[in-house]
Amino acid sequence: MHRLIAKGLMFGNLIRVDSPVLVERYNRALMHLSGRQTEQKVFHIDISGYSPEIGDELDDQLYLNHNGVNRQFILLTTEQARAPLLNAKFSTSRGILRQFIDDNRAELFALTTRDAVAGEIVNSVYRTDTPARLFDIRKLRVEADTTGGTVAAAKQLGEMIDRFKTSADGWYDDVLIGQMIGLAKETGDVVRNPVQLRQMEFVQDNFWTDHFGGIYIFRDVDHPAAIVAAPRDDFADLPIPYTFALGNRSAIAKFLSLNDLVEPIVEARGVDAAAILRQKMDFIVASVAAQMGASLKGASRRDLRNLGRQYARQLPEAWQGLAALVRWAEEDGPWPKITSEHPAYFYTLRAKAHPDADLINMLLAELTPLDFRQLFICHKEAFYAAYATWPEEKRDYVVDFLDREYQVDKAGARAALYGHEAPMDEPQRPPQPDLITRVGPWGAVTRGRG
Repeated sequence: MHRLIAKGLMFGNLIRVDSPVLVERYNRALMHLSGRQTEQKVFHIDISGYSPEIGDELDDQLYLNHNGVNRQFILLTTEQARAPLLNAKFSTSRGILRQFIDDNRAELFALTTRDAVAGEIVNSVYRTDTPARLFDIRKLRVEADTTGGTVAAAKQLGEMIDRFKTSADGWYDDVLIGQMIGLAKETGDVVRNPVQLRQMEFVQDNFWTDHFGGIYIFRDVDHPAAIVAAPRDDFADLPIPYTFALGNRSAIAKFLSLNDLVEPIVEARGVDAAAILRQKMDFIVASVAAQMGASLKGASRRDLRNLGRQYARQLPEAWQGLAALVRWAEEDGPWPKITSEHPAYFYTLRAKAHPDADLINMLLAELTPLDFRQLFICHKEAFYAAYATWPEEKRDYVVDFLDREYQVDKAGARAALYGHEAPMDEPQRPPQPDLITRVGPWGAVTRGRG
């Protein structure tokens, strides 16, 4: 993985902690949360305060995430909001932490100038010993305070001030006044500068979890279902109407269609669909060429076309389907018959504009593993696992491409691939039935099939 790390494609944007003051604050928070401390003098932390160096030192990569379901966090600076979340067990965790920091930025900035803020994403489940227990996770709330209890002390001081103002004998209560003065030394002037964090609660209905090999749970849709990576038989009796295995392509396609979650790339507004599909074809060619032992060092688009011709007989059906779709889009070729069982089918889709678009693109990335760019952007855990299995030639090409083509403009690349624009008044070419309605009768999706 050293190439990924060197290019900032792994452990990128982590926050460096090298100040003795910050290290000491971190240790206080770590002791407060887990009863442990680190001997590290320099380390890096993610948005939650997790450090891979400390994880190695403690021989516990979940030292801030007990059993993978109780995400604790340590905030040394509000700059952690731009850092990634490593070892993510739930797709919603980073978004929750990011929103908590953003919505309390001024308060957290003030608090972290004096101390570390330690907290937890609280839920009612402490252990996921069975897949069904994941369905007990519904509402999450964020609880946080400094290791010195500044927020709690400020709340107590505020209550004392209210009592002092409303009590007839408040001016003569020397004990109350003494307590107020003592707390004010810790909290500062809470009247002019209130020290409080917003109470935040999140509903977790649709999410991905790394547990049990990977599960996508969709409860807040018209037709709820779970999609599992492991064999379907391992997930009997889940408390949801339907359960599908990742290999059940027709069932997943029907689920996405019934819930109106995806759109064909060729009919998406404001994108160069043919260019996107051509790049997906290039990625497939690179994968085939690497398997054949071809050198991909510095490979250009022209080099990949030559390699495509050289290994034309080895190109999979997914490449052939995308090529047919590009011919339709660019050359008015015949409409290709790409059903949900066709290997190219999910490569032709992207998430529609809705609150769970990132989750759907994550699912599509797992269904289209030859598109390494989408895998890297939308599902880093799956990308790193796949990267470990690739031949050296493909690793070199992937790292070079992501560094050269993606890192230079991440926001622009994501907008081009997954952004959404308002529909134009007039279509640029005659409207065509979308891919989903063209796939023909699949048959009914039956309960529990997968």
